[in-house]
Amino acid sequence: VRGFTQSAPSLPNSGPVYRKIGRRKLVPYYDRAEIEDGAIAGRGLEICWLKSQTDLLFTQIQGSARVHLEDGSTLRINYDSYNGYPYTAVGRILIERNIIPKDQMSMQRIRQWMTENPDGATELRRQNRSYVFFHEVKLSDNDEAVGAQGVPLVPGRSIAVDKSLHVYGTPFFIEGELPIESAQAKTPFHRLMIAQDTGSAIVGPARADLYFGAGSEAGRVSGRLRHNMHFVMLVPNSLDPIARGRTMPLPEKRPSAKIARLFPAKDRKPAVTPQPPAVGPAGEPAGTTAVPAAKAASSGTVPSPVMRPEVRSDRHPRRHHRRRWRSPVR
Repeated sequence: VRGFTQSAPSLPNSGPVYRKIGRRKLVPYYDRAEIEDGAIAGRGLEICWLKSQTDLLFTQIQGSARVHLEDGSTLRINYDSYNGYPYTAVGRILIERNIIPKDQMSMQRIRQWMTENPDGATELRRQNRSYVFFHEVKLSDNDEAVGAQGVPLVPGRSIAVDKSLHVYGTPFFIEGELPIESAQAKTPFHRLMIAQDTGSAIVGPARADLYFGAGSEAGRVSGRLRHNMHFVMLVPNSLDPIARGRTMPLPEKRPSAKIARLFPAKDRKPAVTPQPPAVGPAGEPAGTTAVPAAKAASSGTVPSPVMRPEVRSDRHPRRHHRRRWRSPVR
């Protein structure tokens, strides 16, 4: 049972996955350890077989892959959904356990440690309970991977961002120094990039993953990236409050009269007009109906609320008020 779906028509199967217990209850899907132990085996869900669980783990982290099969053909797979568990970075666990120093952390170092420690690799891998599922895509070997926006990614121009904070298609200017030539090199990097993808490990307003394409060299470069850079989001001036003035403008006048004209109170009951009492045969009232004064005085027109008085700000745009607190002298 799938959860919420991606709005893009080309990615209809994105979102968390749940399993049903009984007739109505939904619980999180099997975690990584349960799936590796065969919780969903024998259902014909396999697309292909990889050489190692380490290759599968990094394929799930990247979100897409080119799989070279034994017959020489290439299979293209792309992210489909995941099992609903939060992503846990295995590299951070290795740093916390003092296995790999922080300044030496890279995808290559993680692969090396997992190859040299197969038993420890299994335990480390299962610390990340998140499990990504894929679907086959009909792309040639020359086509780029399709991002969460639903369009092909561009090497060196596409980035993955936190989709809960940013909108796909937003331009960002990235500036800094990256180890592109080697692990120690500092290559200047200044360019405009577009938000076109996302990932479960990308959390925060100034967090992004740069897309460098496919291949061994692109994998080596991306595996070394863990650097701080200038991360500038470009928005129109009409959406930037700082560009409109150094101080935030006061709220505009409340358009009460306009709202009253656009949305008249049509559901109000018509006013009740009091009737004169009927006179009986002996000159006495035959009977009266009590009408509340407030209801009798109501009319069919809805009065508009009083406009709020205009308030001027006397604060200087560059003046900052500071108050210094001093402890009492004893």
